[in-house]
Amino acid sequence: MAKRIDLADPDRAFLDFWRERHLCTLTTLRADGTPHVVPVGVTYDAASRTARVITGRGTRKAAHVLAGAPTARVAVCQVDGRRWATLEGTATVRTEPERVADAERRYAERYTRAPRPNPERIVIEIEVTRATGNAVFDD
Repeated sequence: MAKRIDLADPDRAFLDFWRERHLCTLTTLRADGTPHVVPVGVTYDAASRTARVITGRGTRKAAHVLAGAPTARVAVCQVDGRRWATLEGTATVRTEPERVADAERRYAERYTRAPRPNPERIVIEIEVTRATGNAVFDD
């Protein structure tokens, strides 16, 4: 059963799930309002309520976020058997080298490998405003 996650006090199992190595999806909105869903790696910092997706500057996902600025609504989701969790919020494209390096470090930590080199890399930062998951996260 799905439940809303308290972002101020998330379950330990929910936080652990976002540290495990899982492929995720990112949903952005096209200009016509239809969803664009792609597989991505995601990191989540619960303290700042920020999810991060590294990608290339020329990707459709980056273009959708830029087109929707400053209020581009997005969602990231991951599934593992019965367990699933979705983070929703407002996305911003960040190009500052220090933010890109931080996102790459976080990615390498979660996915246990450095991302491939990409001189066109940017970061989609998501200010998480809502989280949902299934009842497996009950303590």
